[in-house]
Amino acid sequence: MRAVLDKYRHAFLVGLQSNIVYRWNFAFRGVFSLFHLVIVFTLWGAAYAGQTRIGGFSLGQTLTYFVLLLVLQFFIGAFTEDYQISEEIRNGLINQFLLKPINYFCYRFSIFVAARVVSGALVVLPLALALPFIYHYLTLPAEAWRLWLGLPAVAMSGVIQFSIAFCFGLMAFWFLEIQSFVILSYAVETLLGGQVFPLDLMPAGLFRLSQFLPYYYQMYFPAAIFTGRIDLAHTLEGLVIQGCWAIVLLTLTHLLWSRGLRRYTAVGG
Repeated sequence: MRAVLDKYRHAFLVGLQSNIVYRWNFAFRGVFSLFHLVIVFTLWGAAYAGQTRIGGFSLGQTLTYFVLLLVLQFFIGAFTEDYQISEEIRNGLINQFLLKPINYFCYRFSIFVAARVVSGALVVLPLALALPFIYHYLTLPAEAWRLWLGLPAVAMSGVIQFSIAFCFGLMAFWFLEIQSFVILSYAVETLLGGQVFPLDLMPAGLFRLSQFLPYYYQMYFPAAIFTGRIDLAHTLEGLVIQGCWAIVLLTLTHLLWSRGLRRYTAVGG
């Protein structure tokens, strides 16, 4: 067991070093994300003009939701993993993993975690610079259970994010170019993941339907726990559904990898 863990710990350290080399990419992305916050604050400030609550939530609660969403994107969002995986398949670089006692999914997940550590740490600086200007808008609920249940939700969200990206990367076994699929997936994730507007502002029927889709658990669910947009009963229910989606997606990655390898070795001779 220790030898297995050492392999992926080493992969994590390698990923950490390689991502630190490109730290300025993440840093600039973090700085530019502040412009996104300016737009969010402006638009929602205008939406709340003349009224104190929308959908049962105050302006401060809604703005806190979007600030936390930004932080989560840097800590658990899958940025380019799908493209990296597809390139390794197309260029034949996965051959080295077929000849070594290493699980490709675990290897890529270790690299993903390393990248999120770097990007998450780098977003803290621009956010700290913005904090004096936005702190009076921020409001977080005081219930302690939100922290203890929110952290597992964040971890499973990261697994779901990476698993979806991994699945799209594996499509390179069947298609020469996956960009169109990734763009479509990103558009759906942005809308149904609550990155355009909080999902609880949708009609009740559509909101309930969204709770059974994996996109709900990518960003909206952990952000809603921390910011008080859902209560304890819905949080516990959501954790069960989120866990089921994590299992389903992990199973799907294994299935696609097995099927893809059969096609890969057949075509490659």
